[in-house]
Amino acid sequence: MQSVEEIAAVNDPGEVGRDEHNKGDRLTVLISNLFAWIFPILMIAICAQVFLRGAGMNQAWLDDFQWWLYGSAVLVGIGYAVTTNSHVRVDILYDNFPDKKKLRTEIFALAWLFLPFIILCWDVTIHYAVASVVADEGSDSPNGLHNLWILKIMMNASFIIIGIAAWSAYVRNLSKLMKPTLSRQLIYAFPSTMFLINLIAFYAIWWFIYLTSPADTTAREVGRSAIFDEFEVGVYDIKYTIVISLVLTVLVIGAARFLDRAARNDNAV
Repeated sequence: MQSVEEIAAVNDPGEVGRDEHNKGDRLTVLISNLFAWIFPILMIAICAQVFLRGAGMNQAWLDDFQWWLYGSAVLVGIGYAVTTNSHVRVDILYDNFPDKKKLRTEIFALAWLFLPFIILCWDVTIHYAVASVVADEGSDSPNGLHNLWILKIMMNASFIIIGIAAWSAYVRNLSKLMKPTLSRQLIYAFPSTMFLINLIAFYAIWWFIYLTSPADTTAREVGRSAIFDEFEVGVYDIKYTIVISLVLTVLVIGAARFLDRAARNDNAV
């Protein structure tokens, strides 16, 4: 006879290990459960299009609608899979690791490999979405589903959801090894921390230069500002913004350690 845990793993994986979930985990599960209702709508859209096409009344907008539904549901589903650990795994070595080594592997995979990739995806697709909004992009078909920019904004937003899911899963795993203070979270996810701070610093500098420059200054001219140049260190070329980001990352981690120490002192009192 199946246990309650085994039944839940099939019917509602989001309830498995709920006691260990943090707020980010529960938010991801909530959003994903809402988006799961897209799949019945997708099935209806597919069946309707098959019927209409067979009757000689093909609807191009239904084809586009199917891709909109499928793309949105699948992208949000990635975050759900990360939270529930229900994604496809090729565990040749991992299954035989001791528990602590499994946790360290999960932490490394989430914070050093997966999360930086998600941050990169967000950075790429934000430009993709903005360009689509500016162009008021629509379907290639005259009878298709227009306002394609809605889907591209959703694509960019989905990477924020995936990022929340990845960070929450990382913190949940870290808490099984040590108390996940803010400074420890930032240190043990150093590549993700620095990458995110680098993006914030880059855009802050870019917009500051753009907004304080003459009105006829173009985006290309802003990108050619001296602050975005490189300097040589031996055989390497390093961007000034990278150095700025490294310094800011160290300062942010230092500030987090100060806050953690202050919190400990308050609790001690």
